[in-house]
Amino acid sequence: ELAERAERQRQKEAGEAEKRAAAAAAREAAQAAMEQAQRDAAEAAAAAAEEARAAAEAARPKLPTAEELKAARDARYAARKARKR
Repeated sequence: ELAERAERQRQKEAGEAEKRAAAAAAREAAQAAMEQAQRDAAEAAAAAAEEARAAAEAARPKLPTAEELKAARDARYAARKARKR
């Protein structure tokens, strides 16, 4: 009877050890999934920030170049000269 009791105790402890191992594996899997989700969220945020930067760059008004300013000035001068004639 003492041997049976000891065997039952060993089986109980083995079962509890298996449960603890399974719980630890589940915790590790959940941690890995959470870390992956955080990495995915960070990548998505970086992509959104890059899109916003590109949109802001596209929305910025383009300043005229020196050549464009000179051409506009010459055109106004020519139009003024033509009106005077």
